[in-house]
This record gives sequence, structure tokens and C-alpha cells, in this order.
Amino acid sequence: MKGIGSHMSLEKRRLIHSVIFPLFFLFVIFCIKLIEELEHLRFTELGVKPLCAEGVLGIFTSPLVHGDWGHLYSNSVSLLVLGVALFYFYNKIAYKVFILIYLLSGLGTWLAARDLWHIGASGVIYGLAGFLALSGIIRRHLRLIAISFIVIFFYGSLVWGALPLKFNLPYSWEGHFWGGLVGLILAVVYRREGPQRPKSPFDFEDEEGEGDSEDGEVPYWMKTDVEP
Repeated sequence: MKGIGSHMSLEKRRLIHSVIFPLFFLFVIFCIKLIEELEHLRFTELGVKPLCAEGVLGIFTSPLVHGDWGHLYSNSVSLLVLGVALFYFYNKIAYKVFILIYLLSGLGTWLAARDLWHIGASGVIYGLAGFLALSGIIRRHLRLIAISFIVIFFYGSLVWGALPLKFNLPYSWEGHFWGGLVGLILAVVYRREGPQRPKSPFDFEDEEGEGDSEDGEVPYWMKTDVEP
């Protein structure tokens, strides 16, 4: 039996797949904020509090919690744009890169940050921006280098938010710092996985690492024949 994607172009299916996870992540975050508002709750203690037992849970939950709607809205567009870019251009390694940024940025904040509750997905945003900004450049892949420069152009100013430019900053610069650092490190660690520079400068579509999964199988979202 033909799958529902059998008549879609490859690029359209790839784009749809790239949007699904970032949208689902945003949906979860919005639902949590809506529950807070409707039930008059505050989930601040689901954030990271450094070097204490009650703050460990925040490594897993802090990116899902935001101080107010403004905080959430300010993160949403960047999460969607950078998330889609990761899943579209780095489809083979996107899930593990996202998960590692999510967890390690929280772990870094728990290990070294001010004695406060740190909440929000900004660390994930910094991690995605750091990964995308560096990965294309060190892969020397023309299309991914273009993505790197686009990210640097639009998000380069984020670097100032990862530095302690004054005392008692009202946001978690530590979460930004750890997220960005983790993203840069992962770009180096996974430089030989995922899309690689084409062998021929005239054959950009025939790249190692795009279109096929690591074991040689076509990813499920690219298949045209799907058995029920």
C-alpha cells in the first residue's frame, strides 16, 4: 500500500518532518504555561537551582517553564526557526544534538551558576545557534556555510547575553553561556556525522550523509512505499 507521502516531493516531506518536532516542543511549552495561568500555579521550582538536590529536576524541566507570556513569546520564534534549521539541514543527527543541548546546558547551569532558580528555553536557543553557526564552517560545506553565516548575521548579538556584563542581571546569562558552549562543542564532536561536503562542487545533491540513514536505509519520512 502506498504511504500518504508517496505523491509528495522529497523536499516537501523533508520540510514537513523538520517542522514536526519543533512545533511539538513549542506546543508542550505553551500548554505548561496555560496550565500555570488557568490554575494560578507557578512552576518556577521546576527550574535549575545550582548545586542543590531540589534543583536537579530542573535539568530536565527548566526549558519547559517560562516566567511570563512575554518570556515565552520572545523564545518561541527563535526556537522554531533554529529548530527547523537543525532538523532540515542536519536530519541524521538532529535528535541527538537537540537532546544533548537540552540536557547539557541544564547540567552546566546546575554545576556553575548563581544561586537562583533558572528557567526558560534560552539555553537551548543558544545551543542551537552555536551549533548551526559553527557546524557549516568546519564542515566546509557550501550550503551549510551559508546557513552558518545567516545564523551569525541574525543571532550573532546573542553572544552579549552569555556574558556577565554587569552584576545582578535579570536573566540567566549562565544558561545562555552553557547552552552556547555546548552547541559549539557538539558542532566539533559531530563534524564527521550528518551532511558532508560534496565530492564534486557541481554535484551538491549527491552528498554523503543526506537522504540515507546511518545504516544505509532510507529514513521512514522519505519512503514512498509504506506497508500498513
